[in-house]
Amino acid sequence: MYLTAFAWGTAEAARAAGRPVWLFGRARGLERLAAFGFRLAFALALLGPLLWLAFPALHKLDPLWTEGRYQLVGAAGAVLAAAGAMLAFAAQMSMGSSWRVGVAEGATGALVSGGLYRFSRNPTFLGQFILLTGVTLAIPAVPTLLAPLLFLWSAATQIRSEERELKQALGADYSRYLATVPRWIGFHRRTSS
Repeated sequence: MYLTAFAWGTAEAARAAGRPVWLFGRARGLERLAAFGFRLAFALALLGPLLWLAFPALHKLDPLWTEGRYQLVGAAGAVLAAAGAMLAFAAQMSMGSSWRVGVAEGATGALVSGGLYRFSRNPTFLGQFILLTGVTLAIPAVPTLLAPLLFLWSAATQIRSEERELKQALGADYSRYLATVPRWIGFHRRTSS
């Protein structure tokens, strides 16, 4: 359901912006690997368990596969995944026409610093990481464990590129935002002026 909401939100942002917001096709170098990593992380989380169920020989080799023995952990993982999905989608939608999937020179939107973006410069990535971590707890398996790890690397790579581009495009406003809001989560920090 989250991936459907993500696609719909991305299409709405493109409509609102009046231009494409899917920038992964313009990615180069590490950004291209990060773009692939995001896709692979979600594919592992979604398709990995399905493959394990379709081919029992695979899940019998998986040391993490629990055959549903830890239902409380699984239920907690499902709740965590749902909370992460809601956080990610809320953050995405609050970006409005500034929403982008990927980074490209000259394709930034206006600075969004209110709402969830007061506590994290990357609440969408934070929500997606929580979602994938929840899937790992709900369905422990090698593919679901690899998904949040690969996602974390991809997000860290993407964030560094985005920050460089946003500093260049938005100047002092973005530098002030960087100085007061943490990359992942927290509260406003005071800066000395």
